[in-house]
Amino acid sequence: MTPSPEIPYSLVIPAYNEEKRITRLFEAIPGFNGELIVVCDGTDRTADVVESIAGKRTDLNIRCLRFDHRLGKGGGVLAGLSAATAPRVGYFDADGSTSIKEMLRLFAMLDSAEAAIGSRWVPGSNLVIRQGLLRRLESRVFNLLIRVLFGLSFHDTQCGAKVFRRSAIGPLLPRMKSRGFEFDVELLWRIHNAGCTIAEVPIEWQNMGDSRVQKRDMIRMLRGLFAIRFNPD
Repeated sequence: MTPSPEIPYSLVIPAYNEEKRITRLFEAIPGFNGELIVVCDGTDRTADVVESIAGKRTDLNIRCLRFDHRLGKGGGVLAGLSAATAPRVGYFDADGSTSIKEMLRLFAMLDSAEAAIGSRWVPGSNLVIRQGLLRRLESRVFNLLIRVLFGLSFHDTQCGAKVFRRSAIGPLLPRMKSRGFEFDVELLWRIHNAGCTIAEVPIEWQNMGDSRVQKRDMIRMLRGLFAIRFNPD
């Protein structure tokens, strides 16, 4: 899709069964000079709620993409990014762990980089509500594995707050294989290999609980990562 000069930003919100939390997310957005693309691929009423909010919040440009089958976290993000129209695109979590203010701060980083990712593990980050000790330990072990497998030096590949110049990631999206939670790693790896500059930015973040990442998802992530690393094409 050709970028629209009238819309400066497109933000994708993957929303799998987020009926109970999506209203709170939009209540925390006082305004946004761009489009908000909500990807609904669950079994609850998330899409109905989003469309109702869109009808009431005429100050926001909200698009709801409905799917009758599960796309996966990465598949949902990919669908949203492919439908985005702005020259600067990104995605963040439906649970509200990252504020719209922080996303706008990331977008500003694209003046000097092709991509900017929020990081909970670099100096200057502000974790308002931390994850539990076990989840933090799992995150650190996962990060070490990513460094070994992919040679990526980032401290936090899984924070759900990332933005990009569309010109940088547009050619890469058709090559993406991941549809699960390993999507973030593959996308960063492909951007890095394309020679693009990626800024890792300290972020204000809060753990909202009810994580969508379960033990079985972590096993699938590992399998997917090994498959991508040793069979990228």
